[in-house]
Amino acid sequence: MEEKLQLKKTRDGSFTIYSKEYNEHYHSVKDGALKESLYKHVIPGFDRVKGKDEINILDICFGIGFNTLTTLYYAKQIGFLGKINIYSPELNKDLIRSLKLLPYPKEFLEFLPTIYEISQNYIYQKKNINIEVFPGDATQYVKKFQNKLDIVYQDAFSSKKNPELWSEEFFSDLYKGMKKNGILTTYSQAKGVRHTMESVGFTLDEQKIDNSLTIRSGTLGYKY
Repeated sequence: MEEKLQLKKTRDGSFTIYSKEYNEHYHSVKDGALKESLYKHVIPGFDRVKGKDEINILDICFGIGFNTLTTLYYAKQIGFLGKINIYSPELNKDLIRSLKLLPYPKEFLEFLPTIYEISQNYIYQKKNINIEVFPGDATQYVKKFQNKLDIVYQDAFSSKKNPELWSEEFFSDLYKGMKKNGILTTYSQAKGVRHTMESVGFTLDEQKIDNSLTIRSGTLGYKY
């Protein structure tokens, strides 16, 4: 992992990883890795469906697990007692195996056994939590979901670096995989990305993030 990936401390004190292959960080260094996951993905997505007894989430892509771990952290903070199913593709198998070696923030300490299990077996199942990581191509993996997903975290590398995960076909597959009234969250506000989302049926809105957090807004896509 050391040859292609480098640890980088972000603004909120949590770490992210820089990928030499894609020439990008996994998270915004300026926003902070933890805050980005919490405020751009988990809160806007989870708050929309938290009244349900069971929530199905697709996390594109698993990376170092921040969106998934932040979901577990936030669910506990608000006292959510339902079942959470998280499905996540990740092309980098070496990264998955290295997860247990990475330094996670204190908010995730109680969930480290989850990461350890995933790094070994790509799956974690306990009580009301089910996490499945697919070590392979996200463009093929998303086709398995039909009217199943409540939330999609669209958190791939940028459309310039990873265009296949921002294509019209990919967003169409995501749309088909989501339930009515489902929500897609993404950090991107690129005009091309927003146009593609609208072209396959999403209704768009800009994320409303407290300016005091100094976090840049992203885009929300709703399936009505």
